[in-house]
Amino acid sequence: MTQHRPAITLVRGDITQQQVDAIVNAANSSLLGGGGVDGAIHRRGGPEILAECRALRASHYGKGLPTGRAVATTAGNLNAGHVIHTVGPVWSRQEDRSALLASCYRESLRVAAELGAETVAFPAISTGIYGWPMDDGARIAIRTVRDAAAAPVTEVRFVLFDEQAYTEFETALAAQG
Repeated sequence: MTQHRPAITLVRGDITQQQVDAIVNAANSSLLGGGGVDGAIHRRGGPEILAECRALRASHYGKGLPTGRAVATTAGNLNAGHVIHTVGPVWSRQEDRSALLASCYRESLRVAAELGAETVAFPAISTGIYGWPMDDGARIAIRTVRDAAAAPVTEVRFVLFDEQAYTEFETALAAQG
């Protein structure tokens, strides 16, 4: 049996504008919104996302969503069926946390597959306020998605906010064939 590998595409733009089955949110562990991608998704998606996040906190994730894990909610007003929230690691010079970053992508794809999602849009997880170097974050993201068997996911779209992020992901994609 051959493993199904999703096609990887790169888009420069706003993840909240993507029309996909699932949008991945680079969330904080509270699941209650924040800055960057997380804040934009909550603002554009509307109060339904926050309401479901609060329900998750009240039930399964009382202490918050652990780093490297993923959980889905409604997408509210977004052009998507679901938002998959994942908590990326804060970058550290002293500790290699790359396995946690890879886990964010793997776990998000696992949740997407469970939801039956065919198209998934990812941001560059942990590369904003969490300080992960963009080149390394791109390399880990591309490698992890490329190695993941994620049927029924047929397309993984990395939605990159600026030209530098797009260039780093383009370089990582080319380097990994």
